[in-house]
Parts: sequence; C-alpha cells; structure tokens
Amino acid sequence: MSTPYFETIQMIERLHRYFLDVVKIELDRKHVQDINNVQAMILYNIGHENMTVGELTLRGYYLGSNVSYNVKKMSENGYIDQERSVHDKRSIRVKLSDKGKELYNVLNEMFVRHEGQLDGTKLTTESLKEAIQTLQNIERFWNAQTQFTGLEPQQ
Repeated sequence: MSTPYFETIQMIERLHRYFLDVVKIELDRKHVQDINNVQAMILYNIGHENMTVGELTLRGYYLGSNVSYNVKKMSENGYIDQERSVHDKRSIRVKLSDKGKELYNVLNEMFVRHEGQLDGTKLTTESLKEAIQTLQNIERFWNAQTQFTGLEPQQ
C-alpha cells in the first residue's frame, strides 16, 4: 500500500539521484572528467569558505560517499587546497584552489541558468518556498524520530 508519506520518501530519493545526474551532465558538457558529481557538490558547498572536513560533512548530505576520501581525491586533482589547522593539528581545513573556483563558477552558472528556465513554469518562487517548508517539516519530524530512539542521523 502506497501512502503520501511513503511516496514523498521515494520522491526525495529519486530527486536526489536525478539532481546528481543533472550535475554529471553539466560536467560532461564542460568536458570535466577528473571529478564526479558528488565531489562537485562537495566543492560547491565549500564555496568561498575555508572550513574543516567535519564542518563540510555537516553542511551537506553526501549519501553513500566518504567525505574524507572525496576531499583527498579533489585535492589530488587540484580542486582544493588542504592545510592542518593551526589550533588543532588533527583537523584539516579545506578551501577551493583556482581550479576549484573555476568549477564552482561553472556550477553556479548552471544554477542561475536553471532558475531562469523556471520562468513560466509551475515552479514559482512561492511553490518552491512551500516545498522547502514541507521538506523542513519532514526533516524536523525525522530528527525527532532519531531523538526518540536515541539514534543519531547518519552523516
């Protein structure tokens, strides 16, 4: 039996996969082959900041991926610079390299282009705000469920 609740869960999973496909297509269009779609989104979430790997993990939800491994690969391919924190030698801070900033701009242009393509569709600013509110409500509900059982959400 399918319910609106379960259909919503399935839709969230499906949308996540579709979005990663959209990012992959954009990388392919730009002939970027040394970074994958999940790594590209990690890169985008770093943006113009300098943060630790732990902060990065909390900022985004990279399902099925190991953030530390992806950070290492992105560093090897020249997209990010890493340095040990001066205050905590166990902590590694990351920031975009010049190559990473170029890819950030490519992804940002994609988002701007997509937003422009929303004009004249049913995806209005108001409907998107309503969707955000609904998803935030689901997030709070799920967070309460993990608190109730004593489990912490997976990162």
